[in-house]
Formats: sequence, C-alpha cells, structure tokens
Amino acid sequence: MPKTFLNTAKTATLAKPLGAALLLSLGLSLGGCGGLPQNRTLESVHQPVVQRDSYVFDVNTLPGGGVSGPEQGRLAGWFDAMDLRYGDHVTVDDPMQSAVTRAAIEAVASRHGILLGDTAPVTAGYVNAGSVRVVVSRLTAEVPHCPDWSGKSDTNFNNATYGNYGCASNSNLAAMVADKEHLIRGATGNGETSIMSSTKAIDSYRTAKPTGEGGLKAQSSQSGGN
Repeated sequence: MPKTFLNTAKTATLAKPLGAALLLSLGLSLGGCGGLPQNRTLESVHQPVVQRDSYVFDVNTLPGGGVSGPEQGRLAGWFDAMDLRYGDHVTVDDPMQSAVTRAAIEAVASRHGILLGDTAPVTAGYVNAGSVRVVVSRLTAEVPHCPDWSGKSDTNFNNATYGNYGCASNSNLAAMVADKEHLIRGATGNGETSIMSSTKAIDSYRTAKPTGEGGLKAQSSQSGGN
C-alpha cells in the first residue's frame, strides 16, 4: 500500500508541469490569432491605387496665334525629357483658344504618337499673356503594402483569406497596364478590341481570292529568233 501511494503521488507531481505547459502552449496559439487576417471573402484587400501627376510647360505664342519654330523646338525638347509615351495625356490651356496654336502644339506631340485632349486640368498659377500652358498628365499605379507578411501563421480558425493574397496578381496588373486610367473606368473607343484590330490582316489574307483561281495564262514555250 505505501508503495502504491508513493507511485500515485509521483504521477500527480509530474502531471502538474505537463498540464501547465499544455495550457501555456494553447494560450500562446490562441493569442497569436489576433495578427491573422480577418477577410473572409475571396476578394483581395490589396487593390491597385492610381495616382495622377501633372507637369506644365509654358510656351510663347505669336501675336496672331501659332508657335514659332524655336518655341516648338523647346517644346519638343521638353517632351523628350519627359519621355512622352502612350498613356500620357497632353492638353493645352490657352486663354485665347487659338486653333492655330493648338495645331502647332499637336504637331509636336504627334511625333510621339500623342493626340491632344480636350480640357486641361486646373494647375497652379496663371498663364501669362502671349503664352499657352502645355500640361502633361501622367498616371501611375501601384499596390500599397505589398507584399503583406503580417499574418503570423497559416492556421486561421476564421476561414479568412490570407493577407498576402492578391498581391502578386494585382501588382503585375498595375505594372502591365499601359494606360493606367483603364484601371479606373476601363477602355473606351469604337467598341473594337485590340485583338479585333490585330486580326484584320489575317482575315484579309484568308478571304483573299487565290492568285491562280482564274487559271494560268497561256504562253508559248517557243522562243523567236533568227
């Protein structure tokens, strides 16, 4: 009997630290759940954010309207320094609304494949008399706070979407879209997609009549001579 009693006491003594360790481990695991994501949808919380920056350049105009050659050269140099490219929006703030001036500026912008927009955004300061303001609006897109490794564990008892979900796809999308404005309101145009435009040449080739459809031209194999 004493031997049995001593063995029971020893077992109870060992069970105390094991139970305390188990409770401590469970408490730490549950406490770590506070840093896990709580988004229970399949939509990523990290979406592209589009930012618009406007750059201005004042160009001197001629008394009757238009832009002189040297001023056009200055404007062309500024476009080159800005690395004007597809996706940039160029507008003209002209108090006189001169069609000749607009045509001269559009001719310089067209060398970069850019057409002028209709309405210029509001910019700081006033346009001096005898000059117009050329505005280049450039949009950039990025996904803030990506990558997101804030989650402490892959275990999530709320069945929530992991915080880093969507970071790679949306970051690549923001980087690849040429015109960032399409991320806001989509592309507008004549309803024709780029794929439809690119297949026009293929369709023309397929629908063209074969060159030998009318038969071969009869020609004598005998050559004339002396």
